[in-house]
Amino acid sequence: MFHSTPKSNFSLPVRVYFQDTDAGGVVFHASYVNFLERARTEWLRECYGYSNPGLMREFGVVFVVRSLRLDYLKPALLDDLLSVSVRLKDVGRSRVTLCQNVLRDVDVMVEAEIHLVCVTTDNFKPVSVPEVLREQWKN
Repeated sequence: MFHSTPKSNFSLPVRVYFQDTDAGGVVFHASYVNFLERARTEWLRECYGYSNPGLMREFGVVFVVRSLRLDYLKPALLDDLLSVSVRLKDVGRSRVTLCQNVLRDVDVMVEAEIHLVCVTTDNFKPVSVPEVLREQWKN
């Protein structure tokens, strides 16, 4: 198991649209899960060169959410420009733990810890994280 490095920090800007909010213009709690997913997907692509379809084609694997913990600290509102961060916390054989935050300027709206599991695309059984990613995440 190893812990994060500076390379593993990433942030994605996300604008809040009507579809993300309730009738009062406050971000609906489940919308944050979508924001976090987008940021994880772009983190993998921009920092490590792998798209989800690329992982499926090249290695026959995909990362699935095993568990997530979300702490809602402040409400985000319609038209806010948010920043959704991703930081690698640690990696086990098939498990990856990420810390994510949703910020508006310097205010933290949501803190999250996500546990992913690397599984095969054919039977969704856990397998080792591809060595190429493991090596990149160690450096």
